[in-house]
Amino acid sequence: AAEGAETRRRPSAHGAGISAKKRCAAPAPNRPGRTGPDRPRSDAPADAAAALSAPAERQETNMKRIGIISDTHGTFDARLREFLSEVDEIWHAGDIGSLELADEIAAFKPLRAVSGNIDGGLTRRVHPPFSVFDCEGVRVLMTHIGGYPRRYDPRAVARIQAVRPRLFVTGHSHILRVMFDPVYDMLTVNPGAAGNYGFHKVRTAVRLTVDGTQMRDMEVGEWPRE
Repeated sequence: AAEGAETRRRPSAHGAGISAKKRCAAPAPNRPGRTGPDRPRSDAPADAAAALSAPAERQETNMKRIGIISDTHGTFDARLREFLSEVDEIWHAGDIGSLELADEIAAFKPLRAVSGNIDGGLTRRVHPPFSVFDCEGVRVLMTHIGGYPRRYDPRAVARIQAVRPRLFVTGHSHILRVMFDPVYDMLTVNPGAAGNYGFHKVRTAVRLTVDGTQMRDMEVGEWPRE
């Protein structure tokens, strides 16, 4: 965790099978909790997706630590590398910036990625707009423009209904948002924007553990834009 990280604990979630442990503040020490209109949203209810218990010891073999990022727009700097240094895989929800940057991330950690609306033709050929895969016991659907519960993009709704994922990863909004959708019984995660380009004032990324069919130990890294 970054210096000055604050720890928040709530009762363990039930509906989504997820818990989270920390918000990693960057890099100023002893930074108080943020308030005000610029604070990225996290709408997950306490009994569903948000949160949060202390992390379990990593002893099981069917467990992966996942880093989730989006909207890098050409940025993959030391702060992101440090935050993602201990994950097993990186999932990128689009607007990568270039195929060269995707290759750079893939050389750092195994990468799953989708293309976003600003990504060029070469990137789109390698990284499709939708990706469906299984991570341990969790079915995952990832796309760039996906929306959130009750506000899904129509193209995403069709995929959600066909695939029935337990975890839906999306980007595009540059707003950190974690919500549980009881209609589709799935967790939705938008990690916000990890890059420097856009209207956001705080860069964000997410880490979580997928342990069998459970998702837990969610952490959020945040850094000021440069």
